[in-house]
Amino acid sequence: MSTFNISLPNQSLKSALVDKINHKTKPLGALGMLETVALQIGLIQQTLTPQLCEPTMLVFAGDHGIVESGVSPFPQAVTAQMVLNFLQGGAAINVFTKQNNMRLRVVDSGVNHTFAANTDLIDGKIAFGTRNFLNESAMTASQCATALERAAQIVDVQITQGCNVFGFGEMGIGNTSSASCLMSVLCSLPIEQCVGRGTGLDNAGLTKKSDILAQALAHHALSADDAMQALATFGGFEIAMMVGAMLQAASKQCTLLIDGFITTAALLVAAKLQPNILHYCVFTHCSDESGHKKMLDFLQVKPLLNIDLRLGEGTGAALAYPLVLAAVNFLNTMASFESASVSQKL
Repeated sequence: MSTFNISLPNQSLKSALVDKINHKTKPLGALGMLETVALQIGLIQQTLTPQLCEPTMLVFAGDHGIVESGVSPFPQAVTAQMVLNFLQGGAAINVFTKQNNMRLRVVDSGVNHTFAANTDLIDGKIAFGTRNFLNESAMTASQCATALERAAQIVDVQITQGCNVFGFGEMGIGNTSSASCLMSVLCSLPIEQCVGRGTGLDNAGLTKKSDILAQALAHHALSADDAMQALATFGGFEIAMMVGAMLQAASKQCTLLIDGFITTAALLVAAKLQPNILHYCVFTHCSDESGHKKMLDFLQVKPLLNIDLRLGEGTGAALAYPLVLAAVNFLNTMASFESASVSQKL
């Protein structure tokens, strides 16, 4: 099992980075959150001239036993169908990663389907979907640990290929139910504040989903103190692998681009295990899925975008990547008042 050790980025360069940002040819603070991101990435990489190398989007896919209880308007088969769509280049995440020159890696974490060998698909399958957490834990402790370990290994491979910035995405019919339960437990919030419409439930479907998840939470009766138990009980294999991938990427001083509701639920687990991970995370957007804003508020973080996305797949992270790149580029190439012979404020 990987031992994740995430340290607080050394702050000794902070004053020099702030000075460099403040002496660019602009009023103080005029580039807003781009300045915050530039400072953050400079500290992550421990340099005044950070570089974003081989940006890679990892999309983890897995199926969920809770779907058999009727929490989603879509059948479970859609998970595998969408993975095939990713592999054929037809999904939104394909469009946005290609547009922004990001590598896309799709990981079968636990889809209820046997895929043909494909060079664009990483086989990390733990099992053919989780169990129904309405009645029993979604996965065993051993399966959960294996998911973290395999994801860490996948991240290591990408790092050896030059990557130092990761986006995280997911696909899994039923995974908003897992994320809602993880949020409820780890944020100590009632399920009514955490559950949303997912892929498009009507009012009756939303009520049913909320009732089922409330029953599951009452059955397992977990506290916020044991994040790994919560992950094994309510998580999906794709969520567990995201946790492992995030922890490993941060432990290797990479920048993490956090997507929407499901991805942030995985980060909730990771942050309970290693709170310093938050210093490595850029929160790319606020999802339109009910509950995501409360997650971000719980973590006391501010997203770059709020454009009513609720697709998942890592789409928000891919769309925000150009802003992250802009933050690094202005730090590295924008003129200073001195170099441009521009007078500063009196």
